[in-house]
Amino acid sequence: MARYDIVPGQYEVAGAGIGIVAARFNARFVDRLLEGAFDVLILNGVADPTVVRVPGAFEIPLAARRLAGAPGIEAVIALGAVVQGETPHFDYVAACCAQGVMTAGLDRGVPVIFGVLTTEDDAQAAARSGGEHGNKGAEAAHAALEMVTLLRRIPR
Repeated sequence: MARYDIVPGQYEVAGAGIGIVAARFNARFVDRLLEGAFDVLILNGVADPTVVRVPGAFEIPLAARRLAGAPGIEAVIALGAVVQGETPHFDYVAACCAQGVMTAGLDRGVPVIFGVLTTEDDAQAAARSGGEHGNKGAEAAHAALEMVTLLRRIPR
């Protein structure tokens, strides 16, 4: 039986096309997620990812689906920040974004990594976009690189 086990940090991503869809809404958090993703990608030899900016998290899935179908793209990283407010708007946007990102990847057969913060307040978003809880954009980039490596190893 074949075994496909990836050692984290040991990626085989030469020539990989990586796309990033990043929301402009809550830019103070999303821009830091984007920086974290860039740092990881550059460190691992992916110097020129395709970046698409969209208005907000609700628009991420459609752009991610389109980008996942573009020639040469092997993974897409979705970055955004949905911060809970006083209305149920948060619940709808966060759920639709998560479902849409998953569906985009399944529809295209390309990993679409969910790097969208869904937090109760700005302090939690700050902590997860380069603060005390790390940078979820960097974590999403690692997940994308691991999935590219894994899918390159599994025969079609």
